[in-house]
Amino acid sequence: MSENRPLIVETREHVRYAETDAMGVVHHASYLVYFEEGRSHYMREMGSNYADIEASGYRLPVVEANLRYTEGITYGDVVIIRCWLEESRSRQLTFAYDLLSANTGNKLVSGYTRHIWTEIGGKVTRAPEIWNKLLNSIF
Repeated sequence: MSENRPLIVETREHVRYAETDAMGVVHHASYLVYFEEGRSHYMREMGSNYADIEASGYRLPVVEANLRYTEGITYGDVVIIRCWLEESRSRQLTFAYDLLSANTGNKLVSGYTRHIWTEIGGKVTRAPEIWNKLLNSIF
């Protein structure tokens, strides 16, 4: 990947009641859904989407996830999801995320997800050419 500053994509989400726990705070597992939306939006901003990748015969499963919680998010809050590509290797990608409060700008959660490229059958493979072309167009 280039030494240039990474492309950072932002999207906003309203916290839904179904994402909260009995304390009215977003349940810890729901943050991975926010990460997924950030990642999906990132790919759309690059000029592709995950459906295109699947249609071309590839998958990008999550093999590792890390989250660090700083402040809680509650029902009705608006969260800003920042996503960027931290690392792109021949068989592996790492996306990084910050979730910020739209009201205060405070960082609420940070983390990353690591993915591997696979063929439809699950065999690990190199990144598809379509992905390499997208990367070259933004870096």
